[in-house]
Amino acid sequence: MERFAKRGVALIAAGLAGSLVLAGCSGQDLEGGSDKAAEGQVTLKVNFWGDMGLDKLKAAYEKDHPNVKIVLNSGEYNAQHEDLQKKLVAGSGAPDISAVDEGFIVQFRGQSDKFVNLLDKGAASYESKYLPWKWQQSMSTDKKTQIGLGTDVGGLAMCYRSDLFKKAGLPTDRESVSKLWTTWDDFIKVGQQYVSKTGKKFVDSGTNMFNPVLAQQPQGFYDESEQLQMDGGPKVAFDVAMKTIDAGLSANLASFQPNWDQGFKKDQFAVLACPAWMLGHIQDTAPEQKGKWDIATIPGGGGNWGGSWWTIPKQGKNTDEAYKFVEWMVQPAQQIEVFKTVGNLPSQPALYKDPAVLDYKKEFMSNAPTGQIFAATAEGLKPQYLGKKNGPTRVAVENVITRVQQGSLKSSAAWPEAVKAAQKAATS
Repeated sequence: MERFAKRGVALIAAGLAGSLVLAGCSGQDLEGGSDKAAEGQVTLKVNFWGDMGLDKLKAAYEKDHPNVKIVLNSGEYNAQHEDLQKKLVAGSGAPDISAVDEGFIVQFRGQSDKFVNLLDKGAASYESKYLPWKWQQSMSTDKKTQIGLGTDVGGLAMCYRSDLFKKAGLPTDRESVSKLWTTWDDFIKVGQQYVSKTGKKFVDSGTNMFNPVLAQQPQGFYDESEQLQMDGGPKVAFDVAMKTIDAGLSANLASFQPNWDQGFKKDQFAVLACPAWMLGHIQDTAPEQKGKWDIATIPGGGGNWGGSWWTIPKQGKNTDEAYKFVEWMVQPAQQIEVFKTVGNLPSQPALYKDPAVLDYKKEFMSNAPTGQIFAATAEGLKPQYLGKKNGPTRVAVENVITRVQQGSLKSSAAWPEAVKAAQKAATS
């Protein structure tokens, strides 16, 4: 979730009705609900995590719509989803617009009565523009309510530090690196070579091994009857994470936390699983590493990790204006701008053939052809069914992996603990 190629924004106006003026508001808290200081004054609070390329879009939208103030609240991934759930239950305090990730979308679409039905706002006209599965993932079970418009998809690749690979005597060009690891066992062997040569860790964390491997499996935590299925994909992914930790490859850095960001800056790891949205975070966190990062294929092939939707909680006071901003954000010009700025790949397949995407090369990532790399992964995606309790279940299993990394739990005893934690999450 990301950072910044300088480029003028091609704007598509969504035209707000009425004469509106600025309203001030702090952008730091997670509290939502629009502030309306006087007739015609509108503040829209937008909650998300990481960086979704909104800084430039906010400035552009406010310039064209001086009656609207956009307040951006970027928080920690799990905390933002947990906060949204609490506010929906409480019936107040939710933001005007909230990003929801694929790991939580089934949970929230199961509460579709708490969100604005975007079909009532005319969103049905966008169905044909989206990847079919992306559109369906945010639809209520009865297919009568659409709670979100898709932002991006998270087709997987592998980002690596070519300069650190060179120091370890490993190949550095993306084609040769891709050939090093057709399987995850190959990947672990390469990691062991790297650690033995450099004395440094290879990957950022065991959890960031678990998640991409899980994303590649035919089935995740739940089947479509909402039954927990730990012995399938979760067991495969957990075993890879344990092998990685036992091999001494993990730096044990929690994603989107300060020590993770410091890990980038201090060269504490050389490679990490890289959905398209990860590119911007790398560029934001360590801008001085321009040209040192590159992109290879991911072991195992395929998989989708992440990808979000913009939703509008029904309790907001300015739902019409919120929809106008959401609709504007998903237009091609804005989607392409976000892709170029932070790397997030649009979930509208027509854009994969747009030269602005297909021919784009990310200068920061050693001029890797990110448009071609990620468009190819997106078009071949066969996403899992994730389940209503997918988010809490994933967090529970990640916590067990973290205990192993921290030395408070032996890897040999970890799987029963993971199953127990998942079962608790599934029934809570």
